Amino acid sequence: MASTVITPGEIERALEKTYRWSRARDYRGHTKHDALNSPLLNIALGWSKWTRILAIQGVMRFPVNLRPLLLMPKTVNPKGLALFAMGLIDRYRATGERRHLEEAEALLGRLLTLRSPGNWSGNCWGYPYPWQDLGFFAPSHTPNAVVTCFVGEAFLEAYRETGNALYLATVKSAAAFLLKDLTVLKETKDELCLAYMPLPMAMRVMDVSILIGTLLTQYDALSGEQAHRQTAQRLLNYVIRQQTDYGAWYYTDPAEASPIRHDNYHTGFILDALWRYMQVSNDCGWKDNYRRGIEFYAKHLFNSDGSPRWMSDRDYPHDIHGAAQGIITFSRHREEYPAKAEVIARWALDNMYHDAGRFYYQEERFYKKRFTLMRWCNAWMARALARLLVSMKE
Repeated sequence: MASTVITPGEIERALEKTYRWSRARDYRGHTKHDALNSPLLNIALGWSKWTRILAIQGVMRFPVNLRPLLLMPKTVNPKGLALFAMGLIDRYRATGERRHLEEAEALLGRLLTLRSPGNWSGNCWGYPYPWQDLGFFAPSHTPNAVVTCFVGEAFLEAYRETGNALYLATVKSAAAFLLKDLTVLKETKDELCLAYMPLPMAMRVMDVSILIGTLLTQYDALSGEQAHRQTAQRLLNYVIRQQTDYGAWYYTDPAEASPIRHDNYHTGFILDALWRYMQVSNDCGWKDNYRRGIEFYAKHLFNSDGSPRWMSDRDYPHDIHGAAQGIITFSRHREEYPAKAEVIARWALDNMYHDAGRFYYQEERFYKKRFTLMRWCNAWMARALARLLVSMKE
């Protein structure tokens, strides 16, 4: 196994440079699925489902970054700002330096100005680009559950440190969007599955419902309300019952609805959400599900040198988002999985980091994509390294 030696000082230096590089660019950048922000591609290929998918997949998979050549603007991604803000809050927890908390609050204020336009039931956020997937097409800024949940998590983290009632009220409003505007895909007495977006769609994306349920549970715990308890349990019930007998989750239900199978970071999303739910609710009835899930995650979605596998049955590409997710997940299990988070962080800093303060996108078998996507690369690694720093100093 590779050396695991990594110090808090090294992490702090990397974080300082990463934030400096990102801040100098006003936290604006390109991201993975933003091909249709290109005026050229939008005119040439933006007219049908399959041509839009071709555009997005082509730009995403190309060995070099075509986005500047395709005149794609750099944008502020709400999910990226939320990740940067959570990283800053953790830096404040680790160092006690108030400047980090003040910058996090400034980013949260900015997020309030980036809410999705439209007649929605509450606060909501989406991506600043049109997005075509197999199961839906979303115009630019269409709100979605995942972005709204991550933004909500950032506001909850800030509330824990500041007690600012505005932050809690922001999440309460987001809960109204999540419960009233998203399409209901499955509903029984004890299960509930909500759609990714408030659009006509049938695709059940597995991490969506558990992210919503966990956000609702945290809101209830911090507010003293119990209004969402049963709804949250139904949302988690649905996801937990989709776990395979070997501890994994498919990306969608049914599994054949997507070519993505047991992938890295969506597995981490589910595990993180389940962990937060158990910690906040004191309901450990799914402890065995969590244990089997994290055992699968550790064994099948990371290599011994710390590099993240793309899926359990596919090694490459090694994606920086997967590395970041592994650091976040295993940083809270440094006894059960000794040095696991450190090994992943060591791999990322040795193989996917430029000393100017930016992280590379992906490592293929014979080459690297050495460009930086602001949300996908820097925001995720800022969040991850700050979380590791907190765990090392606790």
